[in-house]
Formats: sequence, C-alpha cells, structure tokens
Amino acid sequence: MKSFFLILFGLTILSSFSQAFAQDWGEIEAAAEGQTIYFNAWGGSQPINEYIQWAAKEVQNKYNVRVIHVKATDISDVVSRILVEKAADKKTNGSVDLMWINGENFKAMKENKLLYGPFSQKLPNYHLVDIENKKTLLSDFTTPVDNMESPWGMAQLVFSYDTNQVTKHPKNMLDLLAFARENPGRFTYPSIPGFHGTTFIKQVLYELTHDPDVLNQPVIPSDFEKNTQPLWTFLEALHPLMWRKGKVFPTSASQMVSLLNDNEIFISFSFNPNSVSNAIKNGELPNTIRTYIHTNGTIGNAHFVGIPFNSSARQGAMVFANFLLSPEAQARKADPTIWGDPTVLDTQKLVGQDKALFDAVPKGIATLTPKELGQGLPEPHVSWVKALEKKWLETYSK
Repeated sequence: MKSFFLILFGLTILSSFSQAFAQDWGEIEAAAEGQTIYFNAWGGSQPINEYIQWAAKEVQNKYNVRVIHVKATDISDVVSRILVEKAADKKTNGSVDLMWINGENFKAMKENKLLYGPFSQKLPNYHLVDIENKKTLLSDFTTPVDNMESPWGMAQLVFSYDTNQVTKHPKNMLDLLAFARENPGRFTYPSIPGFHGTTFIKQVLYELTHDPDVLNQPVIPSDFEKNTQPLWTFLEALHPLMWRKGKVFPTSASQMVSLLNDNEIFISFSFNPNSVSNAIKNGELPNTIRTYIHTNGTIGNAHFVGIPFNSSARQGAMVFANFLLSPEAQARKADPTIWGDPTVLDTQKLVGQDKALFDAVPKGIATLTPKELGQGLPEPHVSWVKALEKKWLETYSK
C-alpha cells in the first residue's frame, strides 16, 4: 500500500510538472504570435537557403511568426556585431534574433555573455534529441552547451574515391600517404584557413599525435611543437606528392568536387556524409564515386542555433528553433534530395507518422549508414584551430 501511494504521488508530481511545462510553452507561443525574427545563417548554399525558406513559410503559416533569413558569409562577423551592441549597452532590439552557430563562435558568445538562455530544455521537441548517443550535442568543440544553444544538425568527415580508379581505399592517414606515393598528383586538400582544409589537418593530427587526449584541452604553447610534430612531418612528406606538387591548393570544397569529377584527383573528402550522393544525383560526380571513413573514426560535430542576449523576439526565436527540431523539419533536412544533413533526433523514439517520415527518407547511393559512420571523433578544443592555422600559414602560405 505504501508503494502504491508513493507511485501515485510521483505520478501526480510528474503530471503537475508536465501541465506547468505545457502552460509555459503555451505562453511562449502566444507571445511569439506576430513577431518577426531575423535569423542570421550562412547563405552560401542554394539548397540550404531553400530549406530555410521552406521552414520560414511553415512557421509563418502555423504560428504567425515571420522569419527573415539574413545571409551571412562568416558567422564570426555576426558575433562581432553583437559584441559591439553589448559594448554600446544595447540590451534590447538587437539586430539578430536567432543565429546558426557552433565551435569557436559559440565559445566566444558564451564567454562574453552574448547569449540568451538556457532555453533549449524549454522546447517541447528537445525531448526527441539523441543526447544519450550523440555526445557532440552536449559539448560543442569541448565547450559545454548548457542548453544555451539548440541542436540543429550533425556532420562528420567522410572521404570519397572513384571506384574506377581506386580498387582499395586507404584506411588511415599512413595508408593515404602510401596512396599518394603510388598515385602522385591524385590527392589534395583545400587551403587553410578554409574549414575543410583545417578539418583535414585536425584529422591528421588526431591520427598521428602521440597523445590524442591533449587535443581535448586548451593548447599549451610550450608543448605545441612537440605535440604537433607528427602532423608537420606528415605534411612535409605528403605535399610534394599532391596535386600540383602541393604548391597550389584548392580554394573550396566545391573545387574538390570538380577535381574529382575531372579525374584530376582520385580521392576527396567532405564534411557532409550525404554530399557525394547529392553530387551524383545533380550530375556533379559520376555514380562510380563512393565514400568511406578511416578505421578509427573521423571528426564529427554538431551545429546549433542560438538566441542573442538582446533579441526582442525571443519567443519567436524559440518557436522557430522548436520547429527546426520537429520530426517534419528534421526528416526533410535529412533528405539527400533536399539537404542531406544528418538528424539530431533519436529516431528510435519516434512512432506513427513521425517514424514514417524518416522511413521514407531516401538513402543516397554513396551514403554510409549511421552504423558505418560510428560515433565520430570529437572536435579538438577550439584553441587548436587558430594555433594550427597560424603554423600552417607561416609554413606553407608563401
């Protein structure tokens, strides 16, 4: 009998909490109605821009919240603008209501108290997020998220190769070096500080450094040379064997796609596991291209949306962030014919129509399964990015 009353008491408390939560969210939705939010997000991809337009239209129709996509070239510029607004004591009516953010930009926003929150735990769809298995959703480049940003999508480094030219793909960086020796001029990577180029050298460092655990901590300048020497030794051996003998580097990931398509290189890479399937579908690559990862994994991360501290449309921003986490929006985003960005949701939690949405997402011809991708390696501490880029530019940008 005592156990029965304890259970009944617990259920009563849980019910009261759920009702209060629902009431709070109802108030947020009511306050959001009629608001206009300025969503600052990278605008360099037409498919992504079209997806944001679709999401904005859905939120306008369902919640009467207007979303204006402010296309950014570099989110760090947006961070700088918000920092200037704080310095000017502009506590309301900020120029940004929601922003696409992660990594060092999130760290800068959090440390400078430029973010509103915590807020993601208030979003009804947040309970569908796979925080149990996707650890990068809780720690953004080793910076604890603390519900100060809401997860939006996943990414992971994947390599691609032409099966007509390569019978056995490399399984690690030393294999890649051996491939370059056997096939001079058939591999390259984008220049630094481009994101894809920086990701490549971080992957090399992860695989070759004597102590990968140091990458989870801030850079110690006195130990930098010792900890990174295997990377520079590897690059010194690799560069003369690369496309144009490593004296010229591609400027972007899209140029890498063109080089692969033209058979100038036989191996490339991307940070979206669906990008090759998308490129095949769009006719940018032949259907002989396939993807793979290295045996011990490749770097993965998540991207998020955050609300600046001086947003005057916080409720509208939260409604939009919640919609971006809905099964409807996440399944559409995961569709390789639309964007092909891996979901942050735990699809095992979905039932009925929500589950059917993901069951219907087509799998690209060159897309690895979640099991094949594995957990992914965590991003190093954000301080490694600038340190590595500085050293690379001093050494190779001549």
